[in-house]
Amino acid sequence: MTHKLPPRRLLAVAAALALIGNQAEATGQVRPKSSLDGSEQVCPLGTFHCAPRPYNYAICRPNALLDFYDPTLSKDPSLRSTSPAYVKSDHVDSSNQTIFHLSGNVILQRADQKLQADTVDYNNDTTDYDARGNVRYQESSQLIAGTHIRGNNNDSRGIADNVHYQMLDERGNGVAKQGQMFDDLHTRYSMATYSTCDVGHHIWEFRGKSITMDKDTGVGTARNATMRVGKMPFIYLPYFTFPLDHRRKSGFLNPKLGNTSRSGFEISTPYYFNLAPNYDATLDPRYYASRGEMLAGEFRYLTPGSHGQLNFGYVPNDTGESDGTTNTTGQSRYLIDYTDTTHLWDSWSFVGSYNHASDNAYLYDFGNALSSTVIYTLASSAAIVGGGTWWNASFGGLIYQNTNPFATDAVNPYDKLPYLTLNLNIPISRWLEFGANNEFDDFHKANYVEGERIDLYPYIQADLGNSAWFVRPKLAYRYTAYDLSGDYQNYGYYGLLSSGTSTPFTDKTPTRSMPIVSLDSGLVFDRSVSLFGTSYTQTLEPRAYYLYVPYRNQNDLPLFDTSATSFDYYQLFSPNQFAGGDRQMNANNLTGALTTRLLDENGVERISASFGQIRYFTPQRVQIPTGANTVPDATNYNGSDYVAQFDMQLNDRWRVNTAYQWSPNTHQTDMAAFELQHRLGNDGVLNFSYHYRRGLLDQYSVSAVYPISAYWRLIGSWSYEEPIKGLENTATGTVEALAGVEYDSCCVTLRIVDRNYVNQTYYGTVAVPTTSTSNLRDNAIMFEVVFKGLGSTGGQIDPTLRRDILGYQ
Repeated sequence: MTHKLPPRRLLAVAAALALIGNQAEATGQVRPKSSLDGSEQVCPLGTFHCAPRPYNYAICRPNALLDFYDPTLSKDPSLRSTSPAYVKSDHVDSSNQTIFHLSGNVILQRADQKLQADTVDYNNDTTDYDARGNVRYQESSQLIAGTHIRGNNNDSRGIADNVHYQMLDERGNGVAKQGQMFDDLHTRYSMATYSTCDVGHHIWEFRGKSITMDKDTGVGTARNATMRVGKMPFIYLPYFTFPLDHRRKSGFLNPKLGNTSRSGFEISTPYYFNLAPNYDATLDPRYYASRGEMLAGEFRYLTPGSHGQLNFGYVPNDTGESDGTTNTTGQSRYLIDYTDTTHLWDSWSFVGSYNHASDNAYLYDFGNALSSTVIYTLASSAAIVGGGTWWNASFGGLIYQNTNPFATDAVNPYDKLPYLTLNLNIPISRWLEFGANNEFDDFHKANYVEGERIDLYPYIQADLGNSAWFVRPKLAYRYTAYDLSGDYQNYGYYGLLSSGTSTPFTDKTPTRSMPIVSLDSGLVFDRSVSLFGTSYTQTLEPRAYYLYVPYRNQNDLPLFDTSATSFDYYQLFSPNQFAGGDRQMNANNLTGALTTRLLDENGVERISASFGQIRYFTPQRVQIPTGANTVPDATNYNGSDYVAQFDMQLNDRWRVNTAYQWSPNTHQTDMAAFELQHRLGNDGVLNFSYHYRRGLLDQYSVSAVYPISAYWRLIGSWSYEEPIKGLENTATGTVEALAGVEYDSCCVTLRIVDRNYVNQTYYGTVAVPTTSTSNLRDNAIMFEVVFKGLGSTGGQIDPTLRRDILGYQ
């Protein structure tokens, strides 16, 4: 029979069971999707840096407690106060009108709550309850099974025997001899276990004399506990806390094990301190077998007016060998990395960073050996910045530290002490605006010419057109003035002059000024097409860009921050082929370009192809110096390289990007690039690329994440460098090879990665050293374990792979 009770008469058994063992609030959130089958969010093809892969619980085994799970039950606990309670049982005895005796397949249900038991006694006056025999309880956030549960509804307390519990949101589950609810937020289990693994298949678990769940703080506490991996005890913990939800909490992060050629075996055991809602810290004690102990750490803060982060590493006594220009054996060593942003007033803020190492070999010895990025300099800066709707300005300083142990400080860029920028963008009308890019710098560098420079660049430009055409004329004027140091005649372009060599600098206060005129225009045609039964929109976009800049002799100007930019498609429409303020090219050029695109019905670009060239009507007379006081002769080419680009992504599994440049002047290929990316299954990716730039680079690269099952993935990458004709001091052959394996189960992730690589520090800036301690190839092995649900996905392997393998997640 079925009975309907009023909402205020909810049987206490259901109400109390809803609170026993409830580790985390039901949030109603849906986990993000990250794979093509809908279980996870996939990183889009072509993304340079994918977000961390969210925990994937879709690979978990079916829940052993779900045999009584009712998928039709409401998922909204807020409906409890307004929903009636339904009772169904084979027998009901309410003869004394106070105590209800329910027996035989008892089911009590209200909103998201459902209780099943063999017998239930309920006192309507005291709200005491007693459920016995095969007790099963379901709500939106958890499932509970036990043999006997009794308690009081008004006091929100209860005791359950022989408990099995399973959280539906946060994956926590376990068993206990007894569970005791003190109120609706605090529960304690005695002789209990806890794990986020599959029920009945615990790869790891805690077994504690007592495990307390505090929903108020989101923290679970285990006392006299042993963590077991498989059937083996792993570590004894007299007191241990773990997260019940996604709130931050103090505790150990995932340890890291590794081995590198420079530092030997490495172990890292970071501990996280949740000091306050707006600041926290991490201490990371490390041990390097070849170099000794290190204490690293991190401190983060966020206040109403500022935010920042401090990272540090300190080695009290380096026991390893020295390599390079600095003797580090037996020395204390350190690294400081500090950033801060503080609001001052109105739209003005202070932005600063301080990055400093004790010596130029620190990053070489202790840097992230899994990363393919080599850091040759550390930059520190401090500035006051501000801005409005039509302007922005900054005033500050910038300095550099050399971190290449085989090079002198001559490889550093110039320091700027101080610098000042002011940029304007003032609309005059809907289609006309006035603007200016202005900068003042005071450049400093030992054994190089120093001085001040002011660079003013006002302009006025118009933007005419609509979706089918555009015309953008622009008139600018560039004025640059210098005040060189008093001994400027002792220097050439690249440092101090040898005796008898003449200086290229003939004036202490040289200036340069010229107008810059450009006209950019284009048309956009489109039509509907159908390919392979799919409708697309094809565009045809011709574009013409004219640029005029009169020639000014700039050979008496220093090179503070200027270099030639790499030529590519975007340089076809640039007013200057040089980066920095010391050189402005002369021009009487006309660029012609054509682009066609294929857009699907959602406006997504599936195919894009572009082709273009610059036609020169005057010689290119402004050149970058090649010696202490020598400048190459002008080139008198009729045209630039032909530049072509082709990109295609017809579906979500394949992507191709290509670029090609051919010189009609030398009849040689100047640049070629081919990149292919293919999605393998739901969680894998394959990348192949070839990059060539004449005289600089000729490299093949392959990388892959290959899923061999739902749990195992192989990880690998390989880069091969061809010898460059006429270029010495470069790495050739296999410059990097990485291999690894990843195991990702329901509740634990294991990664081990081996990277063998050419030590890039030796190449590119100085002659390759030949000392006995020189190691032209290095090797690094890293091992990482992540226990899901214990509060951290930290470590170096995952972020490094996401950065270095395109599409890794």
